[in-house]
Amino acid sequence: MKPIVNGLGKLKCGKRACAAFAVCVTTAIAVPAQTFTTLFSFDSTDGEYPSAGLVQATNGDLYGTTGYGGANSNGTLFKITPGGTLTTLYSFCSQTNCTDGAYPAYGLVQHTNGDFYGTTLSGGGRNFGTVFKITPKGTLTTLYSFCPQSDCTDGSFPNGLVQATNGDLYGTTLFGGERDYGTVFKITPSGTLTSLYSFCPFDTSNGDHDSGCTNGFTPYGPLIQGTDGDFYGTTYGGGAYDLGTVFKITPGGALTTLYSFCSQSGCTDGESPEAGLVQAADGDLYGTTVGGGVNGPYGTVFKITPGGRLTTLYSFCSQSGCTDGAMPDAVLVQATNGDFYGTTNTGGTNCASYDGCGTVFKITPSGVLTTLYSFCSQSGCTDGEDPAAGGLVQATSGDLYGTTVFGGANNDGTVFSLPVGLGPFVETRPTSGLVGKAVEILGSDLIGATSVSFNGTAATFTVVSHSLITTTVPAGATTGTVQVVTPSGTLSSNVPFRVR
Repeated sequence: MKPIVNGLGKLKCGKRACAAFAVCVTTAIAVPAQTFTTLFSFDSTDGEYPSAGLVQATNGDLYGTTGYGGANSNGTLFKITPGGTLTTLYSFCSQTNCTDGAYPAYGLVQHTNGDFYGTTLSGGGRNFGTVFKITPKGTLTTLYSFCPQSDCTDGSFPNGLVQATNGDLYGTTLFGGERDYGTVFKITPSGTLTSLYSFCPFDTSNGDHDSGCTNGFTPYGPLIQGTDGDFYGTTYGGGAYDLGTVFKITPGGALTTLYSFCSQSGCTDGESPEAGLVQAADGDLYGTTVGGGVNGPYGTVFKITPGGRLTTLYSFCSQSGCTDGAMPDAVLVQATNGDFYGTTNTGGTNCASYDGCGTVFKITPSGVLTTLYSFCSQSGCTDGEDPAAGGLVQATSGDLYGTTVFGGANNDGTVFSLPVGLGPFVETRPTSGLVGKAVEILGSDLIGATSVSFNGTAATFTVVSHSLITTTVPAGATTGTVQVVTPSGTLSSNVPFRVR
């Protein structure tokens, strides 16, 4: 079995040690004042080492996973209120031989049916991971166990999931497939899995793999579905220079390599992306690489057009002592102000070596970066250390929420919040649909709402709770902002709703 080198692999190996990282020094830099709050410190009984990000549910709470800990020391599923009250919903390996799965290293996605879906890196029928669903109250069902065959052509060690517009879930596996370099799959909400693509496939003309796996291998990050209906993702290795790729794949499984990293001398364009991508309001895709850049192996932020034209926006360790952070391995989030927010797993003003610390940063679409917070600002790193690879989420309150793998009162990881001066908004699920399509609107303080409109066209609606409105796409609606008028003001959607 190949070692897992991302997600839980980072936990099993301890805090990441990467080659040739310069020693950081405690050099203060000017940053805007932020009110950082550690909401919760894990203590192993309620979970430990949360390596994934959070998702805000339609009830307004945040849901996530821990890679270890819980009643059986094999990881947990939890919910936490925005104020910091945590409830453990499920402890993995509750069934004999861990047939329910173990070590959930990636985050959850809430389906439009209300249930959550996710993956485990281990456990299941043959110990190669699972896909599961869990109700908001904690009833878990194992939908699929990977590698039912001896050769794992269906994949092994699954990453995170994304719900597509057709209602199915799509994801990738680290390994397995034709040559054990990973796969792309889809799975229905009821558990029927279809393997769509195997990385580094056999060349049917000679029975060998293609030269250097130019289509990439070992996809770490989850997929996203673009506005064109295709899926986009990254691979950690392979490509023309064997240092990772950006790819797109159709729902039917036709893959195109858009970019091979280290195309520039010295890998100034970056290398080895571990995170997935985000499609911005301008239609381009934005992401990070954990290595490369103009300053050495410290990572980059990049944007790439759907056609494959890449621009490096920022190279980390641009400041003395890497006070701006280094090695970003988390997906970015575009906030309601149009800027992107992300984390680095090391560096920052409090980093004494390559081992730990980390930062939260903001970067404009043009590449101007501001370090918002450096972890280990408190004695003993009680504020957290090594922000998780799952990245940040902007809750409908406007604040950012995230997790750290280590640190906290017990050094078992944390959940934190960070206000960045942005106001409340509403989020539609899904973000596109035909006239008559049912839509959920997630927000805060929605009681007493008097109007819902799709780009100015009024819709009928029902206020379900303080955090949820249900509606349908009204006749005559066009693509644009969804607005909800409440007693406290008008709330706009964070992204335009596309009427298809």
